[in-house]
Amino acid sequence: MLTRRLLAGSALAAPLALPFLRTARAQQSIEWVAGSLGGGWYTMAAGLSALIKDENPEIQIRVVPGGGLANSTRVNRNQSPMGWGIDTFAAAARRGEEPYSEKHEALRCLGTGYSPTEHNFLRRADGGPEDMKAILTQKGLRIGCPQRSSTDEMTLQRILRFYGTSPEKIRAEGGRYLNGSYADISAAYADGQVDYLYAALAKPAAVLTEIAQGRRASRLVEFPADLRRHLIDQYAYAEGVIPAGTYPGLQGGEVPVTTMDSVILVHESLPEEVATKVTRTLIRNKGQRLVTIHASMGAWDPATSWKYQGVPLHPGAAKAFREAGVMPA
Repeated sequence: MLTRRLLAGSALAAPLALPFLRTARAQQSIEWVAGSLGGGWYTMAAGLSALIKDENPEIQIRVVPGGGLANSTRVNRNQSPMGWGIDTFAAAARRGEEPYSEKHEALRCLGTGYSPTEHNFLRRADGGPEDMKAILTQKGLRIGCPQRSSTDEMTLQRILRFYGTSPEKIRAEGGRYLNGSYADISAAYADGQVDYLYAALAKPAAVLTEIAQGRRASRLVEFPADLRRHLIDQYAYAEGVIPAGTYPGLQGGEVPVTTMDSVILVHESLPEEVATKVTRTLIRNKGQRLVTIHASMGAWDPATSWKYQGVPLHPGAAKAFREAGVMPA
């Protein structure tokens, strides 16, 4: 009798349990590797993750810190199915070119143009040289930049090489080459531990805004024309400016700089349905909704985003762009 009652109870309970089982199976948990804590990438990934979850409750995205140089490899190995990447470095990773030693053939993307990013070089304004070459080749240089494996630091090394110097030479001549998070290096700059700061951050960057409002007088340094041409020709960076008034107190007018752009990288195994839903959400919310997450995302245009040739477009993303009528069938 007891056995029959237990069986009957199980039979009645099963239909109630099944919907919960189906919900659990339908849940998609995805890790998105972004940038350093305090940087624009982390803020944007967190904001986009919340937006995606609002419109697609079954998609759960967890944001973790990362770096532009290492993110391509992390996504390619499926350690994180999604990640921010930089257009020029992602293309190099796909081809297996410097600084990567193997082809990253599992990389796919959801388009590019999500956040045009300026390279910012900040100097003390109370003395010392003012042009970039003189600053970077002086003895006793004390400079802070993001951690190794970041696209910021890799770019700075390329600039140092162009001027015939290096982190090792800076240290050998009694200088300081400090690596750390954006928060760490900005604090070191504000405290006078370093006199120069290099960081690739989309405008308006919170770090620079805070420094501009701080006690240390500072100025943005323009990138010389020959250096900009070298970075464009040799490494496929782009050319841009920081418009006048972007950082009051740090500039007297527009500042010519080198730029790059952000691409959303995904592993080839990411389900097509997930890639489609994520891309649809981005397309639906282009414009002001994305600007509320980060001002730099206001420039994103689905009509050109899919045209990026550095990494193949994920089939799910292609489906969403076609549905939106911005990509040919």
